[in-house]
Amino acid sequence: MTKADLIGKVAEKSGLTKADAERAVNGFLESVEDTLVKEGKLTMTGFGTFSVEERKARKGRNPQTGQEITIPASKVVKFRPGKLLKDAVK
Repeated sequence: MTKADLIGKVAEKSGLTKADAERAVNGFLESVEDTLVKEGKLTMTGFGTFSVEERKARKGRNPQTGQEITIPASKVVKFRPGKLLKDAVK
């Protein structure tokens, strides 16, 4: 599913126009991003938890040359689904 597909689904399920649904989806995504940047964690009960975690620097290999390289430390976003989402997917 693409973002456009999601906007169409939101419009259909909520009775909003596609333009209003797009503003709602964009607002939601911006809110999630802002929360993760500022607080590092967002919990939506029943759906799941988004969290920002540190990934340490590590050694890797260039697959084309086989040369060893250092992959720098970075921050990654992880998602852990909630019980209701897990049960719905089963």
